[in-house]
Amino acid sequence: MAHDDQTGMIGNITLALNFDNSYARDLPQACVPWRAQAAPRPRELFWNEALASVLDTDLAAWGRAQREAVFGGVEVPDGAQPVAQAYAGHQFGGFSPQLGDGRALLLGELIDRHGQRVDLAFKGSGRTPFARGGDGKAAVGPMLREVLIGEALHALGIPSTRALAVVATGEWVPRDHALPGAILTRVGHSHLRIGTFQYFAARGDQAGLQRLLDYAVQRHRPAAACFEQAQGDAALALLMAVLQRQARLVAQWMGVGFIHGVMNTDNMSLSGQSIDFGPCAFMEVHDPSTVYSSIDQHGRYAYGRQPAIAQWNLARLAEALLPVMQGSEEQRLEAASGVIDTFDAVFDEAMAAVWRLKLGWPDQAEGPAVRRWAQDWQALLQAHRVDHTQGWRGLVDAAQGRPQGLLQHFGEGAGADAAQRWLEGWQAHATSAGWSIDINTLKAANPAVIPRNHQVELALQAASDDGDLQAFHALLDAVRRPCSEDPALLPYTQAAPPEVAAAHRTFCGT
Repeated sequence: MAHDDQTGMIGNITLALNFDNSYARDLPQACVPWRAQAAPRPRELFWNEALASVLDTDLAAWGRAQREAVFGGVEVPDGAQPVAQAYAGHQFGGFSPQLGDGRALLLGELIDRHGQRVDLAFKGSGRTPFARGGDGKAAVGPMLREVLIGEALHALGIPSTRALAVVATGEWVPRDHALPGAILTRVGHSHLRIGTFQYFAARGDQAGLQRLLDYAVQRHRPAAACFEQAQGDAALALLMAVLQRQARLVAQWMGVGFIHGVMNTDNMSLSGQSIDFGPCAFMEVHDPSTVYSSIDQHGRYAYGRQPAIAQWNLARLAEALLPVMQGSEEQRLEAASGVIDTFDAVFDEAMAAVWRLKLGWPDQAEGPAVRRWAQDWQALLQAHRVDHTQGWRGLVDAAQGRPQGLLQHFGEGAGADAAQRWLEGWQAHATSAGWSIDINTLKAANPAVIPRNHQVELALQAASDDGDLQAFHALLDAVRRPCSEDPALLPYTQAAPPEVAAAHRTFCGT
């Protein structure tokens, strides 16, 4: 790789981007300047050309050598100011007052071509002062998983961080056995977390907490209605805004059967984006108790518990914000509790909005009816062990007079009869209300393709063990087209055999 003597140059290309590093500038007490450990033999495995073109025209013009140098940690582009961020967090209910970016770095903040501020961050770039004894590295498989899940959620219209690049480091990382190493470059609206506020609150640093609040409000400004309801209390307004974002996000997860797997407070973003795809998975057979994560032995983060956990995490944010809220201690507690108590209603409304689309009904369909029909359908899916994705997608054909393919998932006899009655009632309800079921809405809200767990594992295993990226790229193409009816995608719509699905486990990737 040919490097010029001038810093930030490779060949004739200047490694300069439109950085404006507000976090490092405004919150120096919340981070540590640091530099990634250079990959000894960087080799690009993935490049998100479409995302790069939105971020920066200069970035999109970089050649492979430039990308491998920067995203392999060898070169720091001009204008970048890499830092390891500090945060605390509740992990599986237990509080750690200092976590932080143990194997991650905020490379810098880009102002993209639309004028939006986004974070460019590494994962797997080596130890930092927050590493807590870890090696700071990451393996190829988990980093490519981040690509697949982030791109799938994005294609499904669910707010998510996204992978810009994955670069193999050319070294081995020790886990149960040695695995090839890699560095992920992730793009997000920010990496502010509930745990960021907990970090300052745990230290009793009210001045730092206030600076963080001012920064967060500027970065992720709450809607005017939040400020109005909070009577100008910025901390309360931010709490309202984050609650609304998280309620909508979790409702969207629930709609597609996504299980985050590790909803610790340090993994909940203030921006409302999905973040950190370690032991995540998409549910196969519909069952609220579904857990795939090998470390979630008590089902804390099971599919059906995700709304309650989101509310629990938001209560921890409220606690951290109490010192910078307005009024007496009693008034602060009452106001914060009042906001947290709204979660059920906000989530219920968000969930109804998701279900309304999944039922193919219009905006005027009343919430109680939407909830009843959707919940009854999901109860049928659960009772008869029907795949969540196939069960909902089957409504597309059923609405067009072809229910046979869907009904076969319910077996013969009582299951199929119950499903048939539900389908007839669902269509009759729409007719009696004076609407028609919108087929295009059904198709858009009920994906045919998700990252099937067995297919993800096969693709990642081939990439990690054999260096073969063919299955990964084929699966990536499929999950980027979740609602496509292309016959070539048919293999990606198939559920795993029951015994394979039942045995599936995910791991955090550290």
